[in-house]
Amino acid sequence: MSWQGYIDQSLVGSGHIDEAAIVSVAGDSIWAQSSNFALKPDELKAVAAIFEAGNQAAVDKAYSEGLHIAGDKYIATIVSVEDNIAMIRKGKTGVAIAKTKQAIVIGHYGENAQAPNARATVEALADYLRKSGY
Repeated sequence: MSWQGYIDQSLVGSGHIDEAAIVSVAGDSIWAQSSNFALKPDELKAVAAIFEAGNQAAVDKAYSEGLHIAGDKYIATIVSVEDNIAMIRKGKTGVAIAKTKQAIVIGHYGENAQAPNARATVEALADYLRKSGY
């Protein structure tokens, strides 16, 4: 399956995610994304930074100042570098983020979605990618 296929089928196609992206673990390139999910380079770098081993300052900043995704500011509710997962929210919407060896999977969920379902969907794709060597 193409990277875009993972976005369209595994993430958005699940019904739990309304916009998504798969980016490099360094946060320097977008491998695939939803058409209306405009991620900026500085946003990707900030997301990648929270998963860098030993970068507690980036994690602390995510909790205290939030993270921007597609131009919107979200507040971090869970950042677990050990578990390779982050959950951020803005009102009734949010973003589930999971890191693999080579990629970061980012899934936005809307007001009518449940955060645990969005997280499970993003983690399931991340687990699949890990098992596939990514």
